[in-house]
Amino acid sequence: MTKINLVFDMETGDPDDYLTLLMLLDHPRANLKAVTVTPGSPHQIGTVRHALKLFNANIPVGSFNIEHPKECVSGWHYKAFGQIAPSRDARPGHEVLMEHCDNDTTLLTGAPLKNLGRALDDPDFRLGRWVAQGGFAGDNIIDEADRLPQFDGKITCPTYNFNGDPKSALKALASSNIKFKSLVSKNVCHGVFYDQEIHDAIGKVKDKRLSLQLIHKHADMGKKLHDPLAAMVALNGHVANWAYGEVEVYRERGEWGSRRKSGTKTLIISSYNREVFINTLCEY
Repeated sequence: MTKINLVFDMETGDPDDYLTLLMLLDHPRANLKAVTVTPGSPHQIGTVRHALKLFNANIPVGSFNIEHPKECVSGWHYKAFGQIAPSRDARPGHEVLMEHCDNDTTLLTGAPLKNLGRALDDPDFRLGRWVAQGGFAGDNIIDEADRLPQFDGKITCPTYNFNGDPKSALKALASSNIKFKSLVSKNVCHGVFYDQEIHDAIGKVKDKRLSLQLIHKHADMGKKLHDPLAAMVALNGHVANWAYGEVEVYRERGEWGSRRKSGTKTLIISSYNREVFINTLCEY
């Protein structure tokens, strides 16, 4: 199969970004070109470098702010992989995006969009596709049968990644330098968990890929799989069921919503195909 050129923008306050990084490092559909980190503290860069070392991956790493004073790494990372030395081996994140994003590359974002926002300040920045874990599709977009109970009745909702830097999120959504935008919205990804079915499916093929071995060993039961879902959507569009037509994503009183509008080149997920998701996750 043809590999998809990918750049992954991530954080490490939650395990699911790291699980996603592991998956992308040896997935047969992925050509991971670079990783950028928000905010990009030395402890975060050390954790990312540790993953790259496990896979003998020699790819560039970018940091939004290498001087960030806090660790910004969850305890799960150290519980799973032991004490990891900090590292300052990272370039400015926006420079990494400028160098490795182009019209044939997909940028997958699972963090506040600080690196992307800064890259978009350069008029020469170009990106073929942006797949974002973020945004929200409410009752005006989602069929009743596809609504998660906790979001039923909502048109707008706060979303962490976009609210982490709303100016950059709005800039990216409005940018004509990004050809296509695909949003894996909160109302879908909050229904995807690491459960026994996924654990068993990975267990059957875990010897085929190092990432599957690590995930099978270290993923916590019940963990939400926000970014892994977005990653599998980036690698296989059939994982997603898309809301009909293009949408405009907007922010209102600190919450995000979507409304139908043609010409935006923006699609938002309405539900997902669980069987295709698991099969794509387990490919080798």
